[in-house]
Amino acid sequence: MPRTSLPSGRATYVAAVRPPGVPLRNESDTFEIGGELTVHRLGFGAMRITGEDRIGEPEAVENAKRVLQTAVNLGIDFIDTADSYGPGVSERLIAETLAPYPEDLVVATKGGLLRNREGDWIPSGHPDYLRNAHLCSLDRLRTDSIDLYQYHRPDPDVDFEASVAALAELKDEGVIRHLGLSNVTVEQLDLARDIVDVATVQNAYNVGDRDAADVLDACEANDIGFVPYFPLAAGDLGERRSALSSVAEAHDATPYQVALAWLLQHSPVTLPIPGTSSLAHLRENVAATRLDLTDEEMKRLDE
Repeated sequence: MPRTSLPSGRATYVAAVRPPGVPLRNESDTFEIGGELTVHRLGFGAMRITGEDRIGEPEAVENAKRVLQTAVNLGIDFIDTADSYGPGVSERLIAETLAPYPEDLVVATKGGLLRNREGDWIPSGHPDYLRNAHLCSLDRLRTDSIDLYQYHRPDPDVDFEASVAALAELKDEGVIRHLGLSNVTVEQLDLARDIVDVATVQNAYNVGDRDAADVLDACEANDIGFVPYFPLAAGDLGERRSALSSVAEAHDATPYQVALAWLLQHSPVTLPIPGTSSLAHLRENVAATRLDLTDEEMKRLDE
């Protein structure tokens, strides 16, 4: 799902919430994916380290690699990507930069979307396609088993349970450690859980878009990680901008940092993955983990 560029005004603001002399570090608390993979809850989404319309290489490949390495250096230990980002480019750059991977780094990817030169995102959930997509991801990521493999989007032309069952078989074979879903309803989540243990769900969710609130509730009830993509609403904070700006001013922060802090405090199972190709934005996002919103501020943002 392509994201538009964030406003250029963010580029030079790191964060005043970081006390002088204290090194910047990911201070979000942790979550155990699948009950065993411990990660800091603020992760990194690696979609934006690709070219225009998420096709091909980024304009500055070395910068993309610096962003990835800096993310890990700042304590981010959960990186999310997909075979459709590039396609294949994001996975390849992650491996070129970070493999062999640090022991505590969890790399998640997704399969189930085809791309074309026009930039379309086409669901493809046939079991044979998913098996092949997974095999290609293993190669690009230079690994024998993928920590978290997510079914990117249900294919309306393929039986959902057949798609999930194919991935469950790969999990049984040991080439997928944990299985996740993306862009699903509560009903689809329940269907999948009848087939396999579901470790995470990745749906669009942010302070201004809570259409997936019922899915988040289901994840909370079952200790399933909820990965909100578009955590910053692609820079469009809409009707929440005024409240976010007011809270941000009280913390000497930006509205985007407050939006991330809200997600982290909104639920103990949320794993926001803000993506960027900018080192400045990356540092700003990590600095947001120092924010501690009051109950009153959370209430204002919930209204």
